[in-house]
Amino acid sequence: MQDSAPNTALRWQRRLTLVTIVMTAVVIMLGAWTRLADAGLGCPDWPGCYGHLDVRKAISYVSERNAAEPGTYREAFKTVPEMVHRYFASSLGLLILIITVLAWRNRRAADQPLWLPNLLLVIVICQGILGKLTVTMGLQPTIVMLHLLGGFTTMTLLCWLAAKLYNWPKFLNDCDVRSLRGLSAAAITVVVLQIALGGWTTANYAAVVCTELPICEEGWQDHINFSDAFIFWGHEHDKPDYEFGVLANDARTTIHVMHRFGALLVLLVVGALVIRILRNARCHFYRNFALTIGGLLIWQICLGLGNIIFKVPLLMAVAHNFFALVLLVSLVLFGRAIRVPVGRDA
Repeated sequence: MQDSAPNTALRWQRRLTLVTIVMTAVVIMLGAWTRLADAGLGCPDWPGCYGHLDVRKAISYVSERNAAEPGTYREAFKTVPEMVHRYFASSLGLLILIITVLAWRNRRAADQPLWLPNLLLVIVICQGILGKLTVTMGLQPTIVMLHLLGGFTTMTLLCWLAAKLYNWPKFLNDCDVRSLRGLSAAAITVVVLQIALGGWTTANYAAVVCTELPICEEGWQDHINFSDAFIFWGHEHDKPDYEFGVLANDARTTIHVMHRFGALLVLLVVGALVIRILRNARCHFYRNFALTIGGLLIWQICLGLGNIIFKVPLLMAVAHNFFALVLLVSLVLFGRAIRVPVGRDA
């Protein structure tokens, strides 16, 4: 790939990939907003909303029905975040399709990545299916968690694709940092597991079950129930859907407590990685990378504590979701940077 004179297809891929990264960030934040504002079933059908693709018509329909028969449907305003999320998600799918087509048209060019665009297209199709199942299955927790992880995976792969398209970074012969591959992989693993656990916490409405620090209310040890806390399919309940959760308090307490212990593990492992990078790095590139990861880690801990202290305010909860994504992407890009083969471009 000649970085000095990229062809037309490559130039368009680069531009569209950056636009798509921004679009993905918006979709993820809208998804978090919809979920945390209890608007996930604001539109119980799919792809439209009460049979309408225009959210304004859906609002009018729901308002009229609720006026004629109070309580027939959920509040009309809850249709807005759900449908706006769908509009942006559909646009994201179209952008990824275009990137994939451009990649195939440019497939004979040297170092043109093909597997990444193809994988992204498969994931975004699966995301559409999961989005449908999220509402048609009434916010089933496992589906909600997988939908969240799919969004994070999409963003991570898009950033990886952008790095390949822009040939970033050039090889940096900092062997002392390149030796941290194992610790880097461990950091990514614990962050992914913590994100999944965070998704499981919100999907089961367990975010506010513990309101005291550092672990939970006094006597929390007597309320640990792993067998019920991690049932991923076949929940037994008598509710029409999973909105506001179906698990007993002990199961929710267990989920929340495990999320807090997960945060401690992330702090230890990612913190150890940051310290090792700062000790080993001989160039500003890796030192700045370490400071960025460390800053994001501290910010995430502060947002997590803020959610507990202030009882999960919506904006703070959305920010906690978003910066978890930024931390994950930063770790993955660091992992890529230290794996650039010797003597070759990225």
